[in-house]
Amino acid sequence: MPRTLHSVAIIDDDTAVLKALARLLRTRAFTVATFQSGQQFLAAMPDPLPDCLILDFQMPGMTGLELQQYLARKGIRIPTIIITACDEAGMRERCTSAGAIAYLAKPVPQAALFAAIEAAGAD
Repeated sequence: MPRTLHSVAIIDDDTAVLKALARLLRTRAFTVATFQSGQQFLAAMPDPLPDCLILDFQMPGMTGLELQQYLARKGIRIPTIIITACDEAGMRERCTSAGAIAYLAKPVPQAALFAAIEAAGAD
């Protein structure tokens, strides 16, 4: 049986994207935490952990894929959605091979985002 997701953490270095996605998710009653970098997320490491992560692929310091891989090495398994403004050849495969449940290009279509979050609950 799918579990109900309640909390989502969004990690993106673009403040406008953080605000827009957070607003959108809150309209569906999600608890949302936002972080402007992977390092900021790791430093704050929410307790309890979020039910789902939305990670920007391209961020300074640590990419979304690197954050996902770091968490996996530490044994922290959180369903992850990767979003990107620069959809490069091979990136989708790299991200999904690393365990991302979805890879979405910006601007992120609402229906695709909510479908990915629903899929995260099926994990």
